[in-house]
Amino acid sequence: MRLAALYSGGKDSTLAMYLAMQMGHEVACLVSIRPTTADSMMFHTPNLDVVPLMAEATGVRLVTATGSDTEDGDLDALKEALRDLDLDGVVTGAAWSDYQWSRIDAVCDDLGLTVLSPMWRKDQDMMARELLDAGIVAVVVGCYAEGLDRSWLGRTLDAAAFDDLRRLRDRYGISIMGEGGEYESMTLDSPMHARPLEIVSAETVWTRNSGLLQVTGARLG
Repeated sequence: MRLAALYSGGKDSTLAMYLAMQMGHEVACLVSIRPTTADSMMFHTPNLDVVPLMAEATGVRLVTATGSDTEDGDLDALKEALRDLDLDGVVTGAAWSDYQWSRIDAVCDDLGLTVLSPMWRKDQDMMARELLDAGIVAVVVGCYAEGLDRSWLGRTLDAAAFDDLRRLRDRYGISIMGEGGEYESMTLDSPMHARPLEIVSAETVWTRNSGLLQVTGARLG
């Protein structure tokens, strides 16, 4: 199929895009929705200003749309972004969120598009292995769960990090892939990247038990 990849710059959307291409599908474009509030229930929000540089690294056309401060507004923006594209379907990084998947599916159904979610209902440890085996390099840019302190911000999600996340899962019951909103990530490199992304400057914003690594400068290596 000829697909658009819903792309936030995080590890899940990157892995979904990679798996779709491994299945033989064509990813014709990336679609990035920019909510106007940081607490969107539908779309990833940290560091969206860096997504155009990520798209440049992959060489795939980027389509962006600005949502609103409501879920319906964000979904309307997605529908308008997809409406005039020559596509068969959309690939998403949805894995365990029925809330997110059902709403994206409804938008695509209205447009006659197929939804491909190659990570849907996969075991979390299997997803972590697939991420590492694919050579996707991502760092943590948001921490929102007990056990994830500010030392995690900027940390690469490598094998050692996933071992530590498994220990935190045993203690606190978190998802090692952040499917419960425990953390957010940002992709620096992948098999689709012609050049890796480098974070040049960033600011740490930490409030009580959560925090964000706000990237203020980035470049392609």
